[in-house]
Amino acid sequence: MRLNYLALGLLSVFWGCKNQTKEATATILAGEIVNPTSDQVVLLKGEIPQDTAYLDAENRFTFRLDNLEDGLYAFNHHPEYQYVFLQQGDSMQVRLNTVAFDESLVFSGQGEQINNYLIDLFLQDEREEEIVRRDFVKLEPIAFGEKLDSIRDLKNRELAELNADGELSPEASEMASSCISYQDFYYREGYPFWHRSVSGDKMLHELPEDFYAYRSAVNYENAKLTYLRPYYDFMKYHIGNIAFMSCQEACKGKPMEVSDQLHFNRHQLQLIDSLVAKGDLRDNLFRTVALNYLLKHDTAENFNVFMDEFHEYSPNNQHLAEIETLHGNIQQLQPGAELPAIALTDHQGETVMLNSLASSSEELIIYFWSGPQLNHLGNINKKIRELKASPAYKKHRFIGICLRTDKTRWEEIMQQYSMNPEDQYWTSDFEAVVQKLLVYHPFKSLFVADGKIVDGFANLSYVGTK
Repeated sequence: MRLNYLALGLLSVFWGCKNQTKEATATILAGEIVNPTSDQVVLLKGEIPQDTAYLDAENRFTFRLDNLEDGLYAFNHHPEYQYVFLQQGDSMQVRLNTVAFDESLVFSGQGEQINNYLIDLFLQDEREEEIVRRDFVKLEPIAFGEKLDSIRDLKNRELAELNADGELSPEASEMASSCISYQDFYYREGYPFWHRSVSGDKMLHELPEDFYAYRSAVNYENAKLTYLRPYYDFMKYHIGNIAFMSCQEACKGKPMEVSDQLHFNRHQLQLIDSLVAKGDLRDNLFRTVALNYLLKHDTAENFNVFMDEFHEYSPNNQHLAEIETLHGNIQQLQPGAELPAIALTDHQGETVMLNSLASSSEELIIYFWSGPQLNHLGNINKKIRELKASPAYKKHRFIGICLRTDKTRWEEIMQQYSMNPEDQYWTSDFEAVVQKLLVYHPFKSLFVADGKIVDGFANLSYVGTK
């Protein structure tokens, strides 16, 4: 999900569903994958794999699950990921197209209603968020709230129609309602900061006394919602918002623009500890704070202070190994370090190691793109043309690394966008690139000179702007 979030196309073209009742023991999730990028599909509950189905000669898969625990699951066809709501006795057919992921997603069979509704909400939220953050946040608080009320009411009416038709179970209806509520809460949490950004104000906008009234409905202990995107997105913003506001009141004289510094992130650790008693939500929120902080490149001394407190608040965090690995990878991208040895494929199909591209005679700017995000690729190409036209970057070589894309599709896109194949590389090991090069934002780039890293954390969108 965005956990980058994703796209699968699901159609029931090839199989008819067998008659399955809610009393049946087995739950069936089957499908076909068009343009597969892996030979398997993994079904997860939270972050724990439940089963793996391998594709047959016709790229079809089947999960048969006995004694299923009802609730939110996720299916992963590497590197894509999307969630699915399953209840015992469901029997659904799926057709996946990795080229057009979310936009073509359709479920059919027993259990289709809630899942089609959830994916429709997912796509609607993506379109809607752009409008909210671009246009609605310019409004005054009351007018902004009225716009959100209209959006929420429309979604609730659509959900009420499904419930009136008896198409959703109480559990499914509750999940859908939570999607609506927490997406609405997320926008309200973000408003003060988004409004300040678009208005150019130095201070946060004064808010009506009842602006945060919705917080009384927030549930910090509903484990069923932990991996629901609107719920978790809200929680991240919620924690940051409260930490910032409380710091403004309690830490007079402290620097307030400190989302990238130790002071603010210690506040977040304390707040998570006070609000979320246990479970995956607690671990995941601690993880998010740690990752965001480490990627801001504070000093080693401050990092040690932060990690001491992290261990104090969350000594058995399930993500601790990942966090420690991140710290190690950050050290490997410091100025003067050599590029990691990561296997890439060039336009001739030959394997090339990333570190071999860094000769002592060239200055490199390395950037990243993917097939599912062609709008982003267009922005990247435009930026690179601008830099190549600048005298300051005429001697630089710009190297693109394609991620999360089928190799054939990569080749098609290079030709479609008239990209120089000599400067383009592809990798099948998406995880290695993301983890070792820390590709955590779309415009991540690396500057290399004299065979060594100059800046391992550059943002290409800001290059050449000073």
